[in-house]
Amino acid sequence: MNPPGEDQGRAQERRLRATWASPPGWRYWSDVNNTSVGLWYGATAFAFMLFAGCLALLVRAQLAVPDNDLVSAELYNQAFTLHGTVMMFLFAVPIFEAVAIYLLPGMLGARDLPFPRLSAFGFWSFLIGGVFVCGSIFFGAAPSAGWFMYPPLATDEELSGIGADIWLLGLSFIEVASIAAAVEIIVGIMKCRAPGMRVNLMPLFAWYLLIVAGMILFAFPPLIAGDILFELERMFGWPFFDPAKGGDPLLWQHLFWIFGHPEVYIIFLPAIALLAMIVPTFSRRPIVGYSWIVLAAVGTGFLSFGLWVHHMFATGLPQISLAFFSAASEAVAIPTAVQIFVFLATMLAGRVTHSTPMLFGIGGVAIFVIGGLTGVMVALAPFDWQAHDTYFVVAHLHYVLIGGMLFPIVAGIYYWYPLLGGRFLSDRLGTIAFWTMFAGFNVAFFPMHLAGLWGMPRRIFVYPEEAGWGLVNLISTVGAACFAAGVLLVVLDVLRSKKHQVQAPRNPWNAGTLEWATSPDEDWGVRSVPRVSSRYPIWDQPEVVAEMNAGEWYLPDAEEGRREALVTSVLDADPEQVLRVGGPSWLPMAAAFALGGVFIALTFHWWLISLACGLIFLVPLFMWIWTGTGEIPEKPEKDVGRGLSLPLYVSGQSAVGWWGMFITMTADATAFASLVFGYFFYWTIHPDLASGQDGPGVGWSMLAMALMLAGWGAMLAARRLNARGATGAMRLALLGGAALALAGGGAGLAGPWTAGLDPTSHVYPAIVWVIVIWTVIHAAVGVVTQLYCLARSFAGRLTPTYDADLRNSLLYFHFLAATAIVTFAVVGLFPLAL
Repeated sequence: MNPPGEDQGRAQERRLRATWASPPGWRYWSDVNNTSVGLWYGATAFAFMLFAGCLALLVRAQLAVPDNDLVSAELYNQAFTLHGTVMMFLFAVPIFEAVAIYLLPGMLGARDLPFPRLSAFGFWSFLIGGVFVCGSIFFGAAPSAGWFMYPPLATDEELSGIGADIWLLGLSFIEVASIAAAVEIIVGIMKCRAPGMRVNLMPLFAWYLLIVAGMILFAFPPLIAGDILFELERMFGWPFFDPAKGGDPLLWQHLFWIFGHPEVYIIFLPAIALLAMIVPTFSRRPIVGYSWIVLAAVGTGFLSFGLWVHHMFATGLPQISLAFFSAASEAVAIPTAVQIFVFLATMLAGRVTHSTPMLFGIGGVAIFVIGGLTGVMVALAPFDWQAHDTYFVVAHLHYVLIGGMLFPIVAGIYYWYPLLGGRFLSDRLGTIAFWTMFAGFNVAFFPMHLAGLWGMPRRIFVYPEEAGWGLVNLISTVGAACFAAGVLLVVLDVLRSKKHQVQAPRNPWNAGTLEWATSPDEDWGVRSVPRVSSRYPIWDQPEVVAEMNAGEWYLPDAEEGRREALVTSVLDADPEQVLRVGGPSWLPMAAAFALGGVFIALTFHWWLISLACGLIFLVPLFMWIWTGTGEIPEKPEKDVGRGLSLPLYVSGQSAVGWWGMFITMTADATAFASLVFGYFFYWTIHPDLASGQDGPGVGWSMLAMALMLAGWGAMLAARRLNARGATGAMRLALLGGAALALAGGGAGLAGPWTAGLDPTSHVYPAIVWVIVIWTVIHAAVGVVTQLYCLARSFAGRLTPTYDADLRNSLLYFHFLAATAIVTFAVVGLFPLAL
């Protein structure tokens, strides 16, 4: 007969397993578990990569010999545009979001990330947008103006066709998924770490992902802002990039490369994060210089935002600008080198064991170093003037991205594959694949340096025999085929029958981080949430890990049948709350498909269908929010084990919802700042931007600002009244705030309307209208949040004690107030100051 304690532990484990189980059968696709969503994300991103690789082989086949007519010029342009687009937007960033979603909970000693349904929504958005963009080539409608979409070529509908709209709106939808993943990752790392895992004890993988997710908040919104301006010009003729009406194509380059160069480091840093986990494991010692590598990663992320003009040295900018951005481009090599030297020091200080993951990792670093050296070369303006838009830059880009990203990704696949199903990939196939990829890559891309120095420009469809580029292009094409064969070997190794794969024990590499303490057969992150005091708990706290797996730490049970996670403080990881996260649901998928319908319908100018999809989108969105947030628990607190009781409900800065709102609004504020940047950019290139036109005027602008600030004040009052239990007065304050915000929006629109500003006539009225409309839309969203809080109050779901919805809405209004002040000061007061 089993001891009572053992029977109780088995019962707890059964309840926990049932609660966290993925749905069976066709309902599996409603799952929101991090293991399922992460796997879907990764598989989809890798499929897009293989598609883009096929397009690359088509490009190389066309360029293999002079005067080739294998494909038409239009198909070639579509192929190279989609190749760059898919690799940058549908593989390089999403693959790391996939890895983060899959690995972070186990690595942090957590059950799951805080917003699992948001992760699922992000995946479905990514899938729909990706299929829409990639599928366009099969209908001859793919974008063909390059993955950077420079105007005026891309803004001319006759030249670029519908492909440019597919690129702009499809990628805008995909960027929604990227920002959703960034919010999930940041909040998960900051608020869902195991107790005791202070910020200086976090795994380096978590540090890198936190930095990269923060970079996404500041890099992607400028591109979204640029997409808005671009699409308004294509759809309605607002001349943001038309020099004849005061616009300037260089604004697009600024907004695109403010995104584009940090994007390189958004790709590179997570790859370094993978190596930061692999190198200590196979060196058999902790990482050398933990603090130094964290500081170097932060420094790399910070400096990356000062490099975007690196891509614009040939546009005629002032010499002082060239000097500044050239120096910044050189400086970023310092923290990058620190990270590489830390790995070398760790290997020298330890006892390195041979393995396929280390082979791919070291090979990737070697390739990346070559790309870094050529990057230092093109960072020098005089050299860049010679190499700009040549195949030298193509070679540099691929050495950085494939060495700095793809090789570490494959290293990560071989390293973490045992977590997927308890099996090893083949060392023999992996070694063959590595040398095939390594040799093929260098044969393919190293000759491109020579082709570029000999004058071969980028993006050409065909070249004459007398140019002398035929041999290097033929060599590059052969190398590309060899590299593709190596990638195919990796794919075959992953897809081959499991019966041919060797069974792997738990923690087969003897790693030190917590994800290896979990069972690959379970859907929860950890059996129970431990208290850790080491960067490598498996090595330094084996007794804690054993107790964790025996269910002797926090949240060992799911007696209420609810999925629960532990929320901890930002810095010290002190336990603060038991968070109940959402279970399987079709709502994220439904919301993603409806929102995708909005973007797809806009592409074809189907206005009514787009409006209908937008209204349909609101249904699953509000059902999701109503049932998935701010739930009033059946009891105020819960015993989580080991004598610790925690509340089931918190609001304000301790709540994950508050942090989610704050981070989302940070990204929103960055997009708004990019539009304001555009406004002042036009003022710098025109001595009289308004060209004698009357602006919105001070009166309407100041009235709009005052009304919106009054709406913000009403929200502040509602918060205080609710805290005092004055429910009726709180509801009146919410209604009054909604009325004031709507009136402010109306006054904001009245300014440019009564001034007769025609956005199609000149860039000045166009940029004024865009900034004002942005603010008015946000005021309308603010009204929706106020009415939502009012409905929650009448439903008994918003009370003086349970006020998370009201606090989150107030936080939104803080951002709205700042937006209103900037908007109406800029459009109303700034013209008077000149």
